[in-house]
Amino acid sequence: MATLLEVRDLKTHFFTHEGVVKAVDGVTYDVQEGETLGLVGESGCGKSVSALSLMRLIADPPGKIVGGEVVFEGRDVLKLDEDEMRSIRGNRMAMIFQEPMTSLNPVLTIGRQLVEGLELHLKMDKQASRKRAIELLQMVGIPDGGNRIDSYPHQFSGGMRQRVMIAMALSCNPKLLLADEPTTALDVTIQAQVLEVMKRLATDFGTATIFITHNLGVVARYANRVNVMYAGRIIERAPVGDLYKNPSHPYTLGLLHSVPRLDEAIKSKLDPIEGLPPDLVDLPPGCPFLPRCKFAKEKCSQEYPPLFPVGKDHTAACWVDVKTGELR
Repeated sequence: MATLLEVRDLKTHFFTHEGVVKAVDGVTYDVQEGETLGLVGESGCGKSVSALSLMRLIADPPGKIVGGEVVFEGRDVLKLDEDEMRSIRGNRMAMIFQEPMTSLNPVLTIGRQLVEGLELHLKMDKQASRKRAIELLQMVGIPDGGNRIDSYPHQFSGGMRQRVMIAMALSCNPKLLLADEPTTALDVTIQAQVLEVMKRLATDFGTATIFITHNLGVVARYANRVNVMYAGRIIERAPVGDLYKNPSHPYTLGLLHSVPRLDEAIKSKLDPIEGLPPDLVDLPPGCPFLPRCKFAKEKCSQEYPPLFPVGKDHTAACWVDVKTGELR
């Protein structure tokens, strides 16, 4: 597969009264055409900010992309002017935002919000764009699209609003879809339905997806590869099967041990990660996971670890081999 997106040493900082928040601090990865890449980690690790950076939707002030490259379809989007970026955003690269309840404009009908992108990017007239919008509603599982298209967001349930968001994101057949925790506000049954809709449509359109979530079960089912983020950096990356079979960073181990398993004894206890994520304004030298790590050595407090190869296409940023407990 050809490489669709290359992110190189991306840095996005927020300049606040308390100091500089290094929300994304040197992130590097790539996305192949048609693949699904999982981006996982707990809240505050930089997942959403990294996605918004790709779309150049960081509010300035206080945020600013201070370094790196985002090469999409051969062009560095960080160097494009606003008109060029607007032609890509929502057209070649689209995003499903985190909160379906607040992502839609409450004073515009669903139809108006759907056809806007079609008219702008695909140059469709009013009649053709309305017809296409009805087709999109039906594709994402909203029945009676011909009548529902003139409804307002408050007339839809949370699951239906999320389906509308998916329809909007896929309306112009983008090559890359950024899905920022698209099922967070939904109950488990609706989550499964929405995820299946996303998977089917991404396959039908040949769309590559960056799936941002803290749900490791979702990643296991839908992703091809996984990047694990912590404190603004990627600390482990691997094919999805290898990550679950051979987790090689203490943080990844902690995430996996925090999730109940069907193959464990009923009375077995979860092993949560103790402590809280670090303050990104004042990161100490060395590994930011050090205060919460059960494998920590003296070296961990002195120098940030590079990404060590631990398997085929599998790297982990840890000085310690978690299998042996010894330094690499």
